[in-house]
Amino acid sequence: MRIVVVGGTGRVGSLVVRGLTDIGHDAVIAARGTGVDTVTGTGLPEALRGATTVVDATDAPSHDDAVAREFFATSTVNLLAAEVTAGIRHHVVLSVVGVDLLALGKGYFAAKLLQEKLIAAGPVPHTIVRATGFFEFLDTVAEYGTVGEVVRLPPVLVSPIARADAAEAVVIAAVGDPIGGVLEVSGPRTYRLDEIVRIAFLTRGDRRRVLGDPAAPYWGIGIRERTLLPSRTAIRFETRLEDWLLGRIGG
Repeated sequence: MRIVVVGGTGRVGSLVVRGLTDIGHDAVIAARGTGVDTVTGTGLPEALRGATTVVDATDAPSHDDAVAREFFATSTVNLLAAEVTAGIRHHVVLSVVGVDLLALGKGYFAAKLLQEKLIAAGPVPHTIVRATGFFEFLDTVAEYGTVGEVVRLPPVLVSPIARADAAEAVVIAAVGDPIGGVLEVSGPRTYRLDEIVRIAFLTRGDRRRVLGDPAAPYWGIGIRERTLLPSRTAIRFETRLEDWLLGRIGG
């Protein structure tokens, strides 16, 4: 099967390309470096020629509200239009668990929700893969809450997933039939956000103090205890936090 991975040189997209190739599919990398720009539409007709499926693994160049919204809106509209012309039968996109609730704070998550809505209302059969936060994002989350040597994080519940597992979920979706809706995926265990960051810090000797603060925001957004948790029907992948941490130390 010929599958075009838009954003195929990115951190998730490159893993999707590798996963598709490993199981015998023709994974086509579509990115600015290969002459494809979804914002301008440059190179899209050529990249999609002969393909059956498109995976959108792109991300906005900035989490700024206006920039992210413009990117996801323009990119998605251009991509769907090109897919119709090329006869694409399945559009797969990676999104975020809880995005509909996180979008209430506007900003990046509102832009991601707009992307989802455009796809759901569009003419191409689709699958939206919503993943929980990646283990790899723990440092970024911590930075948002850091003042000096203290990190304040909301004590909300999270079930984070390894980025490689999220990519595997996208691969599985891409080689399957479109579900016309949302598929949620997560890691195997639930933690409090401040707890998991504290564990990560202890593992690598980070001396910052991590405090659970109900008033602290998440990515600048006030959220509830279960906002970041997936539904009961979510598929749980097996990479554990401790295995991921050991892999980082070993690497």
